[in-house]
Amino acid sequence: MKVLRIMVALAVALTLAAEVSAQSRGRLRITGKVLNEAGQPVEGADVRAAKKGEAEPEIRSTRTNKEGEWTLAGLAAGEWVVEAMKDGVAATVTETLTEAVSSKTVTITFGKPPAAAAAAPSAPDPTAEITAEDARAIKLAQEGKLAEARKIYEDLLVKYPTVYQINAMLSQMYAAENNVAKGMEHVKIALEKEPTNVDYQLLHAELLMEAGDKAAAQKILDTLDVPKAKNPRAFMNSAIHKINSGDKAQAEQAVELLTKLHAQFPNEHLVLYLRGRAYMIGTNLDLAKADLEQYLSRSIAATPECKPALTADASVTINAPGSSTTTTSKTSGKNTTLDVLPSHCSQILQASQLLQQLSKK
Repeated sequence: MKVLRIMVALAVALTLAAEVSAQSRGRLRITGKVLNEAGQPVEGADVRAAKKGEAEPEIRSTRTNKEGEWTLAGLAAGEWVVEAMKDGVAATVTETLTEAVSSKTVTITFGKPPAAAAAAPSAPDPTAEITAEDARAIKLAQEGKLAEARKIYEDLLVKYPTVYQINAMLSQMYAAENNVAKGMEHVKIALEKEPTNVDYQLLHAELLMEAGDKAAAQKILDTLDVPKAKNPRAFMNSAIHKINSGDKAQAEQAVELLTKLHAQFPNEHLVLYLRGRAYMIGTNLDLAKADLEQYLSRSIAATPECKPALTADASVTINAPGSSTTTTSKTSGKNTTLDVLPSHCSQILQASQLLQQLSKK
């Protein structure tokens, strides 16, 4: 679920959420119907989809019409999990999209409603409400409305104080707002209830890093297996700290960690950039060049609006957050304004500049 930031100490900000969002978008589509157990169309069912393998997946949503029909367009190739829900009843299917087939059709069939619900009205299903509100909070966070997103989790916690998982959701939102103390407070509550939860431990480690206690954070990470992680953020921060040390031995450790992350999260382009940086410290320039080339290829394919900033004769000035990036050609002196996130395009630009340096060696 995604949109929480990576705090970095490298020369430029690394805005992962924008890149992840771009990875989920494409030209493919899924259409389908939602049916009840009798095979009749279900009107007004909420349909949501998320691409598997993304650290912070973008949630795509729609609602069925009178015929139970729905469409989700603008999807990228890959494996998608599609869920339909209405009145506390839900069903999920998984569909793989490929560039070879532009559209796929699926049918989602609800099972029999719970007997208790059929016998008499019952209280709202907390799971269904929390899931729906979580999706709403994520959307707000992706739009930069962090305070509004946090308020959703705070209200849920007041309504369902025994659902400790909400504390973890709230902790992540506090982390996104750089409120480490409050984030730590709530993740500890979740960990008290479920101390072996890998996601909670990773969030705890990330908050410790941001609080400056790198040793305690690394101690937690050393006990966890990368394949068990659903989100690479804390491990990536660990690699960043090793890279920033400038020490060859730690750079080799970063390469080993990032190689595992690349196998577990192949769609995380940022891993390639970081591993390229680590290879440069270890003076393995051929591998550094290969990783940076692959990072640029994937990033430009996902965000073509940044491509004009990468011309060989251009110098780029990064303006304040929220403004545009201005590219000035050294040969023509003309300016081109790019309506993109400054930190995102600057990340790609820096990778390009590093690659140019390597090509001269």
